[in-house]
Amino acid sequence: MEFSHLNEKGEVNMVDISGKKIVHREAVASGTIYLQDETIKMIRNNLIKKGDVLSIARIAGIIGAKKTFELIPLCHNIPINKIDVHFDIKEDRINIRSKAVCNAKTGIEMEALTAVSIACLTIYDMCKAVDKNMIISDIKLENKVKNEI
Repeated sequence: MEFSHLNEKGEVNMVDISGKKIVHREAVASGTIYLQDETIKMIRNNLIKKGDVLSIARIAGIIGAKKTFELIPLCHNIPINKIDVHFDIKEDRINIRSKAVCNAKTGIEMEALTAVSIACLTIYDMCKAVDKNMIISDIKLENKVKNEI
């Protein structure tokens, strides 16, 4: 197996994408945060003292996706066309799904994964005073597609 982030000397290296074509790319990522039933009720009724948990988590996820290249050392800075962050609230958890879109030479899956991760962390931060048993789980890439423009 060959690792693209290592040069011929085995040193860490940012991949040269200058020869690649710009293509339309989309990625979908998902994750889950498990919370106590009472915490879910508080989120639904906007009773968390720090504010509207899901609105703030959505904004945080979008900002996180835009800053992925600053957080992950070898990621390229790519022009992002769209980031969506959606929540599906269940009795004991919130499922988070993000979709990221770009026209670029590389990328977009790390941005989708970062959006989900940061949204989960934001929910955790906003609810930690009332729920000491939260678990962030199952963050994964669901799908990645690329099509020539």
